[in-house]
Amino acid sequence: MQTVKIKELRPTQLTHGLREVRAKTRAYKALSGHELDVAIAEKPVPVVYGPSAVPYAIDHHHVAAALFHADVSVVPVVLVKDLSSLSAAEFWLALENERWTFPYNAKGERVSFSEMRTEIWDLQDDEFRSLAAAVESAGGYKKAGVPLEEFRWADFFRHRLPLPTSDDEFDSLAKEAAKLALTKAALGLPGYLGPAD
Repeated sequence: MQTVKIKELRPTQLTHGLREVRAKTRAYKALSGHELDVAIAEKPVPVVYGPSAVPYAIDHHHVAAALFHADVSVVPVVLVKDLSSLSAAEFWLALENERWTFPYNAKGERVSFSEMRTEIWDLQDDEFRSLAAAVESAGGYKKAGVPLEEFRWADFFRHRLPLPTSDDEFDSLAKEAAKLALTKAALGLPGYLGPAD
């Protein structure tokens, strides 16, 4: 198991769910000593090396951001692939071909790779990404291990529900989204559980 300074870890997505990051940060801050070490070790960040051997996270962005906000400076990583010999353009194309990057903003719009952030904790907040996490936690769908599955659910909700503007609206929408996830409209999404009977 290798470790990387979180400040050196680069993101491969433009957004995250800030509500999820905050919840994870609170959970990490509540731990100390051996318990914190174990919690950190349980979620190593999968990385690929990009140009100049810079480590890019291809998953667990929320974990790395939460650890940074919990004043943890180093994170364990698992090297998935070394793409350091590629040019920047070749690197991003390789990531896209593997579905290891998500170059979309908080409105669900495609952006240029030049707009990707350099700090893993400094991503755009996508409320629908948080909504997708809340629905999964509530049993609206199950994790299927499919790359970018949470973003697919976020886009599903984005096109069917209004943007929440308060905590109360978010909580209300989470209940509505959990029901929506069990309808036939969600058929084909990863982790779909089928219609509620």
